[in-house]
Amino acid sequence: MTQTISPHAALIYIMVTMSAVDRSMSDRELQDIGNMVTFLPVFEGFSPDKLVQVSEECGAILQEEGGLEAVFGLAKESLPVHLRETAYAVAVEVAASDLSIEPEELRLLQILADTLELEKLTTAAIERGARARHAVI
Repeated sequence: MTQTISPHAALIYIMVTMSAVDRSMSDRELQDIGNMVTFLPVFEGFSPDKLVQVSEECGAILQEEGGLEAVFGLAKESLPVHLRETAYAVAVEVAASDLSIEPEELRLLQILADTLELEKLTTAAIERGARARHAVI
């Protein structure tokens, strides 16, 4: 791949892809993406004003033939190894933001975990943490 993106953009691409996988980007998902970009330490130095632009770039790639593979390939190339778990975690947070995870989202999480070469115990721990954070009474 000749195109490269920043690690910040890679994380945003992953979140946008997760939100769009069920063909419906809910207000809650978009709000959670904005909050993560604003408040997570990994986004330090990234201007939240660029979120829409980066999201649109991701959407344009996803529209192309082989778009999903291209987005995940760009993300993998652009992320340092130590941020791969973070990438999976932000994807899980977006998937869980609606308080239910659709089959398409589960499949995309599996593809992402495989692409990022994450261990099953790692992904299970991240998923369990998200379930605990999003539990309701």
